[in-house]
Amino acid sequence: MNTTDQQATPAQDSQQAHPTWEKAAPGQHARDPRAVAFAQDFPERPIPAAGPVSTAPISTSPSVGLEELWAAIVPESRTRSNDIHLPTSTAYAQRLCDAYPQADRELVLATIILHDTGWAHVDESRIISEGFQGDWRKAAIRYEHEAKGCLVARRVLPGLGYDEEFIERVCEIIDGHDTRQVAFSLEDALVRDADRLWRFDITGVCVSSSWFGMDPATYTDRLDREILPELITGAAVQMARTDLARTRGLLRTEVLR
Repeated sequence: MNTTDQQATPAQDSQQAHPTWEKAAPGQHARDPRAVAFAQDFPERPIPAAGPVSTAPISTSPSVGLEELWAAIVPESRTRSNDIHLPTSTAYAQRLCDAYPQADRELVLATIILHDTGWAHVDESRIISEGFQGDWRKAAIRYEHEAKGCLVARRVLPGLGYDEEFIERVCEIIDGHDTRQVAFSLEDALVRDADRLWRFDITGVCVSSSWFGMDPATYTDRLDREILPELITGAAVQMARTDLARTRGLLRTEVLR
């Protein structure tokens, strides 16, 4: 089911969307002062964990808390398997917050819950045809879903007691989580890593491989080759490698290819 924003016109959407959602020139984000400061604060990559790292199957530690926020985005959970992706990614985000206790935990968790809600407010027929085919990383619909996700955050968070500064920090991360190649903060990095980590678990492989039209063996090869190197934190790398080995073994990808 694809939900639509009944209250905002396209013109209003354009005015309310995060101002940086349009495509940036290659390398522009890396020169952003926020990206430069983050790189200086965390020069070692992947960033070493400061706390415990769990590599147990993610199903053993489901996410908890923020029930009011979850209830507010139920309509947005019914598009593009968000009802699977968002809770699983949030469970990974909780583990990453344990590994990096210096991060703002509430910011990370609120953002990961909201980060893909924008998929419910774009043309659903284009999600697979444009968002997961060809040069999918640069697909216009990916920029659109980020902007729409910011609108969802601005709609639901004030009523839950979050102030404007917190909401702007959430939107700064949502806006670019798919299309920007660099992180602007540790919280940004944790959200980006959690968003990718779900793909390595058996559930993520089963769902995502179908989006890309790949068999599981081909898809897990792609994860190893393309997605694993994108992870920013050492904890995420450790989790991803463990999950990938576990998933490949379960699906017998050494034979079924």
